[in-house]
Amino acid sequence: MSKHRVSRRQFLSYTLTGVGGFMAAGMLMPMVRFAIDPVLKAKEGGDYIATPLKVADITNEPQRVDFTYEQVDAWYTSEITETAWVYKDEQDKIVALSPVCKHLGCTVGWATDKEHPDQFFCPCHFGRYTKDGTNVPGTPPIAPLDVYPIQEKDGFLYLGKAEPRKEA
Repeated sequence: MSKHRVSRRQFLSYTLTGVGGFMAAGMLMPMVRFAIDPVLKAKEGGDYIATPLKVADITNEPQRVDFTYEQVDAWYTSEITETAWVYKDEQDKIVALSPVCKHLGCTVGWATDKEHPDQFFCPCHFGRYTKDGTNVPGTPPIAPLDVYPIQEKDGFLYLGKAEPRKEA
């Protein structure tokens, strides 16, 4: 037997500390789980979002395509609508451009400037882009329009997240 004896006061102190710690852990675990679960939840679907545009309907003239997807921020789900300008280039390759001007983030439109009907035009500060999304020198934009990676699935166009253009 040990020479060190536990007094009643120490026994009560150890017991209450143990029970209190057990109860605190029981209350904290659900809170920690509630906070961490959304981060660890597996994502549904892939990185590409379906658009209502059929690949067969894409022409050489840029056309505006609006697409919608659900965005989940922790426990809040919202519906986001984005836009792309889609056309086929001279090599019959599909090109999807972001409509966000690289100057101040305004929305560009195709053929909305009467003086330059074959360019993208930003009405905020008169920025212009050529059909392939390259910024016109001497206008406010400092970089080309972002491009969307594309996929074709079941005859429909799928777009990924817009990326800055890679220099050739």
